[in-house]
Amino acid sequence: MTPPHSPVYQEYYTRTPFQLFSGAGWKRLVAFRADESGVTLGGAVLRYHRFLAVVPWRDIEAVVVWATQTPSEKPVRYIGLKLRPGVPAPPGPNRKLTPQFAAGFAPHLEYEVVRNSRRIVLRKVDQARLTAAVQAFAPQVQLRVHPVHREPPGQGGGVGRGSGASIFDIMP
Repeated sequence: MTPPHSPVYQEYYTRTPFQLFSGAGWKRLVAFRADESGVTLGGAVLRYHRFLAVVPWRDIEAVVVWATQTPSEKPVRYIGLKLRPGVPAPPGPNRKLTPQFAAGFAPHLEYEVVRNSRRIVLRKVDQARLTAAVQAFAPQVQLRVHPVHREPPGQGGGVGRGSGASIFDIMP
């Protein structure tokens, strides 16, 4: 457990019965963590250990908080990493995402950031605590917080109602 006044920033996934079926048990699964060793990006609950990634600070150029929104939906928030040139992509649910799909889904971001992102579900990023963690452990790393990117009606390459695509098209 993290001490109450530590600069470590950590968020957990909300426990669900799916954890029991995935073999993860009933323990708290880390969704995101920024500490002295780097950034931990938690894997999806059903594939937690497969997609879990720990990226050292020396490999990170920026931590990016971003969101997209279609006209008919609430904003979908993400947290991702922009890595230094030459650093291989960490494992994750978006590893097979194409640059074309990423450009249609989040045209305001670099492909790499979209690929190295995790969706924020049932929690919010505490921007003050995240800022304190990045400044304490890696002041050379940028923290970029983008406003919600809203797609105009009838546009956007993301998966959604009327897009002709399915979420299962991008799942590994």
